[in-house]
Parts: sequence; structure tokens; C-alpha cells
Amino acid sequence: MNDSPAASPVVLDVWCELQCPDCRSALADLDALREKYGDRVEPRLRHFPLEKHQHSFAAAQAAEEAAGQGSGWEYVAAVLARTEALGDRGEEVLVEVARELGLDAEEVDTALVDGRHILVVDADHAEGKAIGVKGTPTYEVGGRLLDGSKSQDGIRERVEEIVDALLAR
Repeated sequence: MNDSPAASPVVLDVWCELQCPDCRSALADLDALREKYGDRVEPRLRHFPLEKHQHSFAAAQAAEEAAGQGSGWEYVAAVLARTEALGDRGEEVLVEVARELGLDAEEVDTALVDGRHILVVDADHAEGKAIGVKGTPTYEVGGRLLDGSKSQDGIRERVEEIVDALLAR
């Protein structure tokens, strides 16, 4: 019997913007990392809405509401699958996705109106800027920042190298 406490998972912060097509393609890397490491890696969504995308701030708030309802990553994936529709139709897409996923869509809509998640989104964005995030997706693991906003080539492999080293400690 091993009485030592279970090792804490390696935290992988994923700085994402829900109107960003590159973040949509990064989901495949996240899925592969989840499959490889299971609960030994904890991917955390961090919001970094970009000014060039008109609905990204609202999408981040809606994602926070969806997470509060227990469907954060599922909601993120569904919204990222509709970046073009989000750009064209705005917030109605966010509520529509919530409804399709069986979430309380009215509560998502209300959260967008009352701004209950603005502080979380603002705090993520400010922290991202402070550590050097310039675009999305950007990953932070083990104190290392990996910018996938220009190219995602080799990013998953670099994340795996860092995670493997951290897990070997």
C-alpha cells in the first residue's frame, strides 16, 4: 500500500480565443494530449479575446457560464466549430450552441447581459499579457510559454517534452 499523496497533475494553460480558427485546429492537439496523459495533465482554458474578433469577448463570457453549468470544454469545441457563424451572427450563436448542448441557454443569454463573468475574462487577458501572450493559441506549461499563433507545427511535441520532464520528477 502506498500512503504517499497522489501526484498533482501538470497544469497546461491554453490561452484561447473562441473566434480564432487556429484555436479550433488546436483542439486536436488537446485531444491527443488528453488521450496520452489522461488525468496526469490538466488543460485549463484561459481567455485571450483578440480585438480583431468582434464577438470573442462575449464568447469567453459564455464559455465561463457553460463551464459553470458543467460543459466548459464541450461548449468551447462547439463554438470553435462555428467561428464563421459566430463572426456573422454574433451572440445568438452562443445561445444556440448552449441550447444544442442541453445547457440552460437562457442563463447563458442572461450572463452575457449581466456581465457576471467579465472579471474572469479580464483577469485571464491581463495575466496573459503580463506573461507575454501575444496571440492564440498559446500554451503555458511548466513555466514555459509556447506560441502557436503563427504556427502550430511541433507545438504538441514540445508540450509533450515538457510534460514528460515534469512527470519524471
